[in-house]
Amino acid sequence: MFLNYIKIAFRTLLKNKGYSFLNIFGLAIGITCASLIFLWVEDELSFNKNFDKQDQVYYVPTNQNYEGEWRTFYSTPGPLAQDMLNDIPGIVKATRSSLEERLFVVGDNSITRSGRYADADFLEIFSLKFVEGNREDAFVNPEAIVLTQETAEQLFGKDEKALGKVVRVSNKDNYLVTGVIENLPNNVSFPFNWVAPFERYRDGAEWMTEYGSNFSDTFVELAPEANFETVDTQVRALIGTKEENTDDYAFLHTIKDWHLRSKFEGGEIVGGRITYVRLFTIIAFVILLIACINFMNLSTARSEKRANEVGVRKAMGSGRGRLITQFISEALILSIIATVFSVVMLAILLPQFNLIIDKNLTLGLANPMHILSLITVAIVCGLLAGLYPAFYLSSFKPVEVLKGLKVTEGSATLIRKGLVVGQFTISIVFIIVTILVYQQIQFAKNRDLGYNKDQLLSMRIDLDFIPKFNVVQQELIRTGSVDNATLCNSSLLSGGNNGSGFSWKGGTDTEDVLISFRNVTQSFFDTTGMEIIEGRGFSETVEADSTSVLISESLAKMMGNESPIGNIISRGDDVLEVVGVVKDYVYGDMFDASDPVLFMHFPSYTRYMFIKTKAGVPINEALSDIEAVMKTHNPAFPFEYSFIDEAFNEKFKNEQLVGELSQIFAILAILISCLGLFGLAAYTAQQRRKEIGVRKVLGASVSGIVKLLSQDFLKLVLISIVLAIPIAWYFMQDWLQDYAYRIEINWWVFIIAGVVAILIAMVTVSFQAIKAAIANPADSLKTE
Repeated sequence: MFLNYIKIAFRTLLKNKGYSFLNIFGLAIGITCASLIFLWVEDELSFNKNFDKQDQVYYVPTNQNYEGEWRTFYSTPGPLAQDMLNDIPGIVKATRSSLEERLFVVGDNSITRSGRYADADFLEIFSLKFVEGNREDAFVNPEAIVLTQETAEQLFGKDEKALGKVVRVSNKDNYLVTGVIENLPNNVSFPFNWVAPFERYRDGAEWMTEYGSNFSDTFVELAPEANFETVDTQVRALIGTKEENTDDYAFLHTIKDWHLRSKFEGGEIVGGRITYVRLFTIIAFVILLIACINFMNLSTARSEKRANEVGVRKAMGSGRGRLITQFISEALILSIIATVFSVVMLAILLPQFNLIIDKNLTLGLANPMHILSLITVAIVCGLLAGLYPAFYLSSFKPVEVLKGLKVTEGSATLIRKGLVVGQFTISIVFIIVTILVYQQIQFAKNRDLGYNKDQLLSMRIDLDFIPKFNVVQQELIRTGSVDNATLCNSSLLSGGNNGSGFSWKGGTDTEDVLISFRNVTQSFFDTTGMEIIEGRGFSETVEADSTSVLISESLAKMMGNESPIGNIISRGDDVLEVVGVVKDYVYGDMFDASDPVLFMHFPSYTRYMFIKTKAGVPINEALSDIEAVMKTHNPAFPFEYSFIDEAFNEKFKNEQLVGELSQIFAILAILISCLGLFGLAAYTAQQRRKEIGVRKVLGASVSGIVKLLSQDFLKLVLISIVLAIPIAWYFMQDWLQDYAYRIEINWWVFIIAGVVAILIAMVTVSFQAIKAAIANPADSLKTE
């Protein structure tokens, strides 16, 4: 019996090739789109899963209060890890950790890699798997270093053992390789290529042992039997017992939330990547629903074609149950075929999708869960798309059908129109979302940044390079490819070092204002294009301005309405005189106002060099000239650089992902909807072919017939527009609330989306309408 159902199903599909193609292609697109999203979601949910102790490992952020607002930071005081281990019974392991970038040299081979200085417990907490050496002895030697397999192979060769060999670090210190660990996967929140003892990083610096100096990451492991609430309460109280006059506190952040729930407001978790995971999961199901709607629409629309078949089968003794089984079998077969096509489409599209989302997803057909997921999707889509048509078609009465009476569609027509409206409503919402996300990104990108990011390069430098800077700067300028160069203690776009506790005369009480520090050379403002709006810049000699500072415009406003020039800023024993005011510039969060900044003339604390290339000089030529100078004065270090404008664009990664995916989803949703509309238009034209023939004989024009056939569909699209506008407005207004610096939603966005939807729908329908209108009426009327 089942084989008979399959035979009949295939005959029906082959007999109606056009409708079968529309259904298969529409479902295949929907399944492909949903599968891409589910692969992305799977990767997002898999972050940090490679670490064994999922229920025991925690990161320790700190909450600090500035101007009455709790702000969360990932840096903690140096002694916090050891104090937690000593004072809190539920914590069995704790480690400090600092992410650093170092140059590694072995013979003539040199590479720069980021890694971590950490305590020995770091190796245990993350259960790092050793392929050379062992975890217990790795940090016995204070000069030890543990490398990942990839780093070891790059330094010593693929077939060479690294254990026991020496690597020179930053061209001044020798480290002994005491272990090689397996490479970390891409989906970890805190990646590293090497680990070395934290004491080597500390190197006697006393400030690292004090509370009030937040600089290190802290990780802890809880005992399996420990109660999280109890331990977290004790962690929150610890800093207050170690440091006087502070309301700062630390807390536990589980490894399970590091990637998905890392956004904090007011000291509490408010979301993060989990928002996008949920959003795109919903979108995946919506796209599948749109594809299934096509099947339901086309199946019920063709009811008259299958009415005779149903009547004959019932007259021959088929019960309704068998007919339902038959129609559902057809839907399942069609869904399975669509799933097979979608796998082919996935293989073709996945590389391009990876470029968009900046991941390395694989189809993974060897994974049983992926196969099971595809089978599940095929069955669910088949049942979802086929159930209503099956019950509807099997309900026809054989007496009425076999007498030639016209099948009364009843509620089917209303349901079909409702489904079309639903499809286009979703499509229009996607169009509006795409426009608004693009506007928000461009709005933030085009705001006055306070500096010129174009033709600006950034390079990491070593402390040994700082005394050479003035000579390097002059040689770079003499190449004719460089306008200027400067040094700074932090990346131009990052928050850098910061602190509070400053005081000055006038203005408001600002003891708890968080201020960022910038240690720079005299040429910083000319190189970056920052504008000094009052006072002067730094002198050429450091000694002349050892107690002079420039401040940002926002900090100047805190000092009151009087000119801040000459005002004294104090912090402990430090007394600094304001000599200039710099126009506010954007760093950190590109969508929000940045903290005030204090600029100091302390080149000895810098870690970055910025180079401004000349306008009109080809970038390849400029890079070649810069590399020649750097190789002369810094031969041990590889020539590595980044562009500030590229780093700036990277700041919009999440928003651009939403925008690009929304654009793709909008196109796919419209395409799927249009496939269904195309099929319905074809069916409507076929159903009304005799009416069209009569109208043409009576003198109706082609344009009049096209209008007649299109107006019903146009009404449905107009209803969709009316429904889509408030839905899109509500969700986008809510999304924009996350950004302090945001656009206002303009009415013309909805008009553009509506016009686009109408044009697309009319083009889709008009093809069939024109085809029907220009047909020879004799062909449709010859049987009358």
